[in-house]
Amino acid sequence: MTFVEYKQLNPFQRFAYNFKKFFKNIPGAVGRFFKGIGKAIVKFFKTIVNGFKNYGTTFAKGDWATKLSYVIFGVGDISKGKIYKGILFFLSEVLYIMYIIFFGWQFISKFGTLGTVETHTVQKGIIKQTVFGDNSMLILLYSVLTIVITIVVFAIYIANIKDAYKHQVMRENGEKPTSFRHDLKDFMDGKYHITLLSFPVLMIGIFNILPLIFMILIAFTNYDKAHMPPGTLFTWVGLDNFTSLFDIVNTPKKAKTFLELTEWTLIWAVVATFTNYILGMIVALMINKKGIKLKALWRTLFVITIAVPQFVSLLLMNQMLQTNGAINVLLTDISHLFGGTERVEIQFLNSSTLMARMTVIIVNIWVGIPYTILSMSGILMNIPEDLYESARIDGATPFKTFTAITLPYMIFVTTPQLITQFVGNINNFNVIYLLTGGGPTTEAYYQAGRTDILVTWLFTLSMTSQDYGLAAAIGILVFIVCATLSLIIYNNSKSMKDEEAFS
Repeated sequence: MTFVEYKQLNPFQRFAYNFKKFFKNIPGAVGRFFKGIGKAIVKFFKTIVNGFKNYGTTFAKGDWATKLSYVIFGVGDISKGKIYKGILFFLSEVLYIMYIIFFGWQFISKFGTLGTVETHTVQKGIIKQTVFGDNSMLILLYSVLTIVITIVVFAIYIANIKDAYKHQVMRENGEKPTSFRHDLKDFMDGKYHITLLSFPVLMIGIFNILPLIFMILIAFTNYDKAHMPPGTLFTWVGLDNFTSLFDIVNTPKKAKTFLELTEWTLIWAVVATFTNYILGMIVALMINKKGIKLKALWRTLFVITIAVPQFVSLLLMNQMLQTNGAINVLLTDISHLFGGTERVEIQFLNSSTLMARMTVIIVNIWVGIPYTILSMSGILMNIPEDLYESARIDGATPFKTFTAITLPYMIFVTTPQLITQFVGNINNFNVIYLLTGGGPTTEAYYQAGRTDILVTWLFTLSMTSQDYGLAAAIGILVFIVCATLSLIIYNNSKSMKDEEAFS
């Protein structure tokens, strides 16, 4: 379709065309996504190959001190006068060796089995004594720590070799290594970003990266209520946790639960995202329309719910929607006014799956729209007024102005926000858990209810069933889905392809 033909379409035809074009482009986008991953993997291995090549070249060209640095950290720097740095390199090697000998090796040596000696009791005369065996949890945890420390030390090892060869070349060219005072001054000036970010990066590594690696590895074990250390051991089970989520023959209940909850999670995320977006946009347009008085008051009234913590609002709504809650009492009173005699007892949350899901969506609209109103109001006030003046001069109707200027501009600006909201709704724990607790309950699902989404199911598996391996596998799959969808949608959006479209 040419540009002229596209412009001749009415707004609904354009929407249908763009909608069809989006889904038509998905296979190609997915292909490009995995092609990009493949290129990144190839680049990674090429970097490793080049690293080994440089490793050998540096050894061949290095003098005795540089060659010795391949075994003893810091010798090259110390021999060239960079004493403080050489000492730091040497201490890192000594500390690492001591760590491995006195602590790390006892755990990393059992990493392949996660322990073989179970806790047991022995009879000593008339007394039974508990003899503690291996602890699979500690073995896995400290093995991960040891592996990460080893990777860091390996990076220091490479830096030690590069630094030794660098100072060798400097000495051959008649240059002297920089002093400690010069380097310190440099870290407070030219390399201040490194000084500033070192501590945050260290904390991210300790409190984010290590737990993430640990959680990923848990997904490949049978860590559950029946294999709970220190009383019992858990072991590696490969991909069993992942395959159980798709195997409708051997684990039909788990597979049914996962597939149906995945379907509901995606439906929930799409509906929750776009209802909040569209309705929030409509309210923002109404408030910001010319001629509306007391705009600040209306904005305040609509966003006042933000002042109350969301979990408080959701718990309050949970109580109001109960059989004897405020809403049923109000409906009963209204019924009595019109001659009714029976008590209204609508089961909003606990009987019908459709009713519970619709209730969740409606309550989410109530708590979610204020945030959209705030962002939309800011965007509306920043749309260039000359665009509207040009449209009015050309005789455009208000509807035409909205579809040709306001809506494209808002979608262009808020595409990253839409993606963030979509991913946030996939992981929207609060609304589901605090409102329905996953109910209505059903025997057809494995440890889940009809309104549970994947993240609330994961929480139940962890906290109630203690099925940590399966929960970790679900967490990994949720991450893969969120990351893939986010990257594909963003890379195919106009915000990415044409950043200056409305500049």
